[in-house]
Amino acid sequence: MTDLVTTDVVVIGGGLAGLWLNYRLRNAGYSTVLLEKDSLGGGQSIRSQGIIHGGTKYALNGALTSAANAIADMPARWRSCLAGEGEVDLSAARILSEHHYMWSKAQLTSKLTTFFASKAVRGRIDALKDSERPEAFQDRRFKGSLYALNELVLDVPSVVHALAEPFQETMYQLDCSQPGVIDFDGERIKGIHINGRRRSVRIEAQCYVLTAGEGNEALLHGSGLPGPAMQRRPLHMVMVKHDYPHPIYAHCIGTGSKPVLTITTHPAEDGKFVWYLGGNLAETGVELAGPEQIQKAQELVAELLPWIDLGQAQWASFFINRAEPRQSNLLRPDNAFMARTGNALVCWPTKLALSPALSDEVLDDLQTQGITPKEQTDYSLLAGLPHPKVSLPVWEQLLS
Repeated sequence: MTDLVTTDVVVIGGGLAGLWLNYRLRNAGYSTVLLEKDSLGGGQSIRSQGIIHGGTKYALNGALTSAANAIADMPARWRSCLAGEGEVDLSAARILSEHHYMWSKAQLTSKLTTFFASKAVRGRIDALKDSERPEAFQDRRFKGSLYALNELVLDVPSVVHALAEPFQETMYQLDCSQPGVIDFDGERIKGIHINGRRRSVRIEAQCYVLTAGEGNEALLHGSGLPGPAMQRRPLHMVMVKHDYPHPIYAHCIGTGSKPVLTITTHPAEDGKFVWYLGGNLAETGVELAGPEQIQKAQELVAELLPWIDLGQAQWASFFINRAEPRQSNLLRPDNAFMARTGNALVCWPTKLALSPALSDEVLDDLQTQGITPKEQTDYSLLAGLPHPKVSLPVWEQLLS
């Protein structure tokens, strides 16, 4: 016997983009079921640095790019939500730093200095006086320039908790990439089929939205659903747990168009701090083994921050892929991405900060398609499925 569960929208993927969308849909009156293979936020979301970019790092060639303009409004939008006044309530989430900073090892070139002082970036970046610098940059041996960016740094697990907690009854753990789970007839998804020991459940919806990040590829292939091709841009991230008391949230910039190093600081459960190291270090280290990448990171930190002694620190590294719609020459997409295929939407936010923009696109598409709230979902019929938990931070998994 098969129980039928009807709902307005099925969201497949419980990362930050899927959770944000689920929240927006519920607030708009839609009934939803969110299906997550493993843990909430356990893919790219929990492994991000938590920076809500305003686009400045995409303008290091001395001009505002389309990527910089596409993301410019996101910090203000997130701040509204963090104040409990936006489209989702993130007032329970933790802000690690009200600003992300940008520093140079030496004085900036005249071109970039002029650009940073121009009207084009007004409101995005502010030069700091010596007395305004964070404590980590108060040392007299620091001789470079320091700027405060209009960018937040967030504790991502707390954001995931804030998005998930109000609607936990809508979220279930299920691997939809397994054969036969997504029932696709060649034109439309007819439903989600769940085989149980005693009885089966079938979930039918007006629309199915894939927000599973890198997992979208397996969902498309496993179901036979046509959809956009995906690209992976790999990173080799480094973490260091230490006793240095002053947090750093900053990009170090050099002469290139990308930050040499990006550092964010995260509290660990044992009371120590973890520096999370990305930027060009992570992008160029993908061919290196873990010990080699760690050595490269140690040398870079010693070169850029010579006044800081990390003492008996613990180091670890891991690989993670940024999953995005395929672009020519594997370029980075500028905007959030959504494509309709039948009654399904295949989505990638492309950047954590653009999750709100992705939800806008989905809600606009539903309105265009005439999909309005109408179903009353009986969640009791899904009681046999477990609810997914929020993922542990990656440093708690790899650094004891």
